[in-house]
Amino acid sequence: MRNITLFLMLGSTLFAGGYKIPETSLNSVALSSANVAHAFGADAAYYNPANMAFMKDENVLEADLMYIGLSDVGYKGSYTTAFGTTTGYDIESKKENFFVPSLHYVSQNISGVRFGLSVVSPAGLSKRWDSAPAIYSAEEFTLKTVEVNPSVAFAVGDKAAIAVGLRAIYSEGIVKSTSAIASRDMDGDSIDFGYNLALSCKPTSELDLALTYRSKVDLSLKGDAALSYRDVTNVFGGGASSVYASQSSASVSVPVPALLNIAAAYTFATKTTMEFVYERNYWHSYRELDFNYGSGVNPATNIVFGAPIAKNWKDTNVFRLGITQKLDKLTLMGGLVIDETPAPTSTIGFELPDSDSVSVSFGTRYQINEKINIGLGALYSMRDERAVSNSAINGEFEDSNVLIISSALEYKF
Repeated sequence: MRNITLFLMLGSTLFAGGYKIPETSLNSVALSSANVAHAFGADAAYYNPANMAFMKDENVLEADLMYIGLSDVGYKGSYTTAFGTTTGYDIESKKENFFVPSLHYVSQNISGVRFGLSVVSPAGLSKRWDSAPAIYSAEEFTLKTVEVNPSVAFAVGDKAAIAVGLRAIYSEGIVKSTSAIASRDMDGDSIDFGYNLALSCKPTSELDLALTYRSKVDLSLKGDAALSYRDVTNVFGGGASSVYASQSSASVSVPVPALLNIAAAYTFATKTTMEFVYERNYWHSYRELDFNYGSGVNPATNIVFGAPIAKNWKDTNVFRLGITQKLDKLTLMGGLVIDETPAPTSTIGFELPDSDSVSVSFGTRYQINEKINIGLGALYSMRDERAVSNSAINGEFEDSNVLIISSALEYKF
């Protein structure tokens, strides 16, 4: 269960608005994920499996290792408690560092069909605070996800291809929060399913067009929760406070939103390829975060931790541009992405200080021989400062930047 909270609130910082991770391969990092229409490496299995039908008739396997560094997020402003007390704060979250592996595979042509498989982490991170008032709701939010995405592609004539795939996402997470009167410690996991579709068209040898869609996946997390609540009603009258502690089952459902990509790439005579991707994220399905607990939870505790939390996220647009220059044995790549946050000001908290961002990226691949190439890429995401004014928070979040470095080895056989 903590998985779920973590998932939804935690997304606050990733490389994209919300909590998704669009970068799962070297090319996606180096090109700012503008590798949809012109995806012809092993990671085509994830970014555009329809392109597998146009690839050379051979097996292609790529292993990636990605480093993710999240800066400490600063907050300056005031916080108003449920009792109406307002206090000023100047605090920072902890820095976070992760290593995330991924794997992509495209099969050779088997009776006119190409098979693909990607094992990636499509969402997740960890956001930890050790100071009030952030610890009241987000002492720790940690999410880990693994998606296994098999796909199959078919050519439709000489200039078009289609593909279909299955999304199986395993997620697990932790949520902790502590205040003077209440605390929670939750964990849980889930396996949930969706699908993806892709269509590719090559009107000419220089032009690549693509349309891809990844379905929404509802994470139906289930786990355990340790909750406690201190009733301080009698304290103000000189009496002793009452403490209610409970261990309960817990569940919650949150969406990994549907995603649509429309992409076009053109390759010039200089072996320079430029690709533009318009991405639409359907975040409107994230209306609220609603935890449900089993029997035995004290009513007062359930009010504190069981009340639905409004999110009211909106659909967002992302614009991606990638440039690839092929030389003899060297390939150079660069990218730019402009990303919107789906989170409205009215529902932002310490667990998700999300904001609009601009990211730049670069990378290179080197062909060692006919079978093996290696590469290195980096992406830096610069997030806007976010002014927030709602019932509890009145201030500004800043410095929530992200650095990604990816290395890869691709093998053809």
